Parts: sequence; C-alpha cells; structure tokens
Amino acid sequence: MATGDIGLIGLAVMGQNLILNMNDKGFTVVAYNRTTEKVDRFLANEAKGTKIQGAHSVQELCSKLKKPRKIILLVKAGSAVDDFIKQLTPYLEPGDIVIDGGNSHYPDSIRRTKELEAKGFLFVGSGVSGGEEGARHGPSLMPGGSNAAWPHIKEIFQKTAAQAYGEPCCDWVGEGGAGHYVKMVHNGIEYGDMQLIAEAYDILKRGLGLHESEIAGIFEKWNKGVLDSFLIEITAGILRFNDDDGEPLVTKILDSAGQKGTGKWTAINALDTGCPVTLIGEAVFARCLSSIKAERTSASKVISGPQKEPFRGDKQMFIDDLEQALYASKIISYTQGFMLMRDTAAENNWKMNYAGIASMWRGGCIIKSVFLSDITKAFNKDRNLKSLLFDDFFNKAVHNAQPGWRRVVAQAVLWGIPTPAFSTALAFFDGYRSEIVPANLLQAQRDYFGAHTFRVLPGKENERLKSGEDIHVNWTGRGGNVSASTYNT
Repeated sequence: MATGDIGLIGLAVMGQNLILNMNDKGFTVVAYNRTTEKVDRFLANEAKGTKIQGAHSVQELCSKLKKPRKIILLVKAGSAVDDFIKQLTPYLEPGDIVIDGGNSHYPDSIRRTKELEAKGFLFVGSGVSGGEEGARHGPSLMPGGSNAAWPHIKEIFQKTAAQAYGEPCCDWVGEGGAGHYVKMVHNGIEYGDMQLIAEAYDILKRGLGLHESEIAGIFEKWNKGVLDSFLIEITAGILRFNDDDGEPLVTKILDSAGQKGTGKWTAINALDTGCPVTLIGEAVFARCLSSIKAERTSASKVISGPQKEPFRGDKQMFIDDLEQALYASKIISYTQGFMLMRDTAAENNWKMNYAGIASMWRGGCIIKSVFLSDITKAFNKDRNLKSLLFDDFFNKAVHNAQPGWRRVVAQAVLWGIPTPAFSTALAFFDGYRSEIVPANLLQAQRDYFGAHTFRVLPGKENERLKSGEDIHVNWTGRGGNVSASTYNT
C-alpha cells in the first residue's frame, strides 16, 4: 500500500534538507537519487529514525506515493529536468503532479506545463529560496504552473515554507512559468541588493578609510532600522570574521564575482520587455567588470583617477547619508522589479498578486527584510499600484532620503569610487520624475539619418504635424519623403 505523501528526486544538500524539513512537518517523503548509494547513505545517516522512505528506481518511487502522486525534482536546471520527466511519465497517471524546484528558466516551465498537461499530467515550477539553511528550516516557496495542482500541494508547501508574521512564505503565484519567473526576478533583486551593499562597503572602506570592524558596527546599527534584512545582517558577520592571523578574511578574497545566470536572465527579460530595470542590469555588469581582474590590474597602472583627499566633512552625517542612499536605491530596485513583473504578467496573461509575492519574500529567502512588509501594505492598499513611488509611504521615504542620496553619489564621483548601482538608481529616479526627457532629440536624429519618423507633442500640432501620426521630415532638402518602418520597445 502506498504511504508516501510526496516524493523528491535529488539528494544534494538542498534536496536532503528539504526532505528533512517536510518530515519534521509530519509528511512522509520518499527519496530517490540517480546514484542509489546516496539513498542508502541518507537513510542510514541524516534520515535515520525518521519516517523517510527510500526508492532505488523511478518505478519504485512512483509505486510508494499516494495518488495523485506529487514528485519534486531538485536536479540541475536544463536537460536533467526533461530527462527525469521522461523517466517518470511511464509510471504516472492522469492528475499526477511533477514539481520542478530547481532554478529553471521560466520559458522552460511554460513549455513543460503545456507538454505535461497535454498528456493529462500537472506541472509545477516552483522557486525555492533560502539556501541550505532555508531548505532545512523553512524556505520561501514560489509555486506556479498548472492551477489544478495547487489544492493538492498547498498544505505540504505552506507548512514546509518559512513562517513570517504568522503567515506562510508561500502562495500560488500563477499559471505557466509564473513561479519560476517570480524566483528569477527575486534573484535579480538579490543581485541589486548585494551590489548596493558592496558599494556602501567600498565607500566606507576606500572613501572614509574605515576598518572592517568599524564598518561591521555600522551595518549592525543599520540592521536595527529601515535596512533590517538578512543581507545586511550577514554582511556585518562577514566583516567581523577574522582569519587565523587576525586579519579580516574578506580582505583576502579575490575581487572577482561569479554568477549563475538568473540575474542575467532578469536583465535580458527587462531588455526584451522594454522595461527600465537599470539597477539589476548594472549589478550584473558590475560582476562582469569584476571578472576581468587581470585587465583591471593592468589598467590601474596606466590610468589615473582623482587624487585622493581626506574627507573633511562631518563623518557621522555622511554615514547617515549613506544609509539613506542605500535605502532609497533599494526602493528604486524593488520599484523596477515590480514594474517588470507587471509588464511580463500582462504579456503572458498571468494574474499576479503582488502583495502576496512581497509577503512570500518576508521570510526564508535571501532578500527577506522588514522593507518587504511595507511593500505588502502598499499593494494591499492598491492592487493596481503602477509603481511603489506612487505609494505615500515610499514617496515620502525616497523624498526624505534624496538630499543625502545625492551627496553620497556626488562624493563617490569626486573620490573616483565606482557606484554603478547607487548612480543608476538616482538617474532612474530623476528620469522617472521628469515630465520631459531629451528623447525628442533622439527621435529627430533617428528621423534625420534613417527616416524612422517621430510623433508630435500634444498641443504642438499644425498643418504639417498631425497628432498621433508617424511623421517624417526632409531635414536637409536632399532626402525623400519615404519613411522607414518604426516600432516601440
């Protein structure tokens, strides 16, 4: 008789910890791994004394599960997911549910949902955030895919997820690839948050000349205010961690950052959608720049910047300004992230609950913070909120932060310290609040050299310039009257 509530394939650290977590919540989990020796080792060690069951084949795994079968794949994104789905389908019945919990690209989840539903099965692509610690004690879970699957997995997912403010950090995101899409944007925002924190560290280190222990104290103080978050907390811990010789370990780490691609996917999606998600883009490019370490080292020997002068202002006031600059830039990053989700949801006909998404990120995940409760409140107040900057709370916060934000960016420029994330956040803010931007000249240039046409401002129409029409002008008298096709991004 089948007694398993859910199966899980993939016994790496995340898989093992998620199984143990679900077991703790009272569910019977059946574990399987392609290398079956891992199953036996897991049952004999970490899972010893639990209700966890093992399987030595895909067929055995399916035979041990209650119907409708629910099977989580925690394997490498890409072809491995498709390979396991092919192995599973001969042993599945209509209504059974395949759940991809890896970092899959959302177009793959859209495809897999359609393919499995066509065969009578259900598919869920679920974002899982929080690392191994989150998997063990409660991650943020972002499921989406076949809507009919949610009632069958809801209890398991919401009990397994982290709990914040008395609510599970898990809810149904939407159909198709919505779950993995939201996880992708989460990771992009994570890139932005990390880059902003790194820039703040650089300003305090190279700008003010502070030691890591002093900077750790500043981050600890910030973690008691509006910046209270997991990433600020761990940054303070990292800065206080000394090597065996007493030197901060962080100062010995190569300044060349890696990436797995989810931030890049977010930036590409923003470009494809035509949504100005500038901060995540700059965070990705900052990692790319960091990776050309040898070239930067050569450049540092032949390219000089401004002569470094000691800071003569009020140091504590500048540190307070930096806190506000970090807060304001973070507001911009999340503003952009939710704008991107809004545009992509419209494109894919997804009905997303943005308050619910912010709520899911309040615990268990890498970007968890007090800040997300304010975003939840903003979208609960107005489900159709166009931008966080239209919400009274965030509008007031960013305006209060504005003077210090500008002083920090200006001082960093004078020092020659790169602040791509701080700077682009401020540039977006100034562009977003501008009724008029110089794109009129860009349109004139495009029409001049390529006959790409332009449209006229309301109230500026005349006999030649018609409202709402694509207009081409013979700027030199030597061109023709035929215009090129044009399109909007």
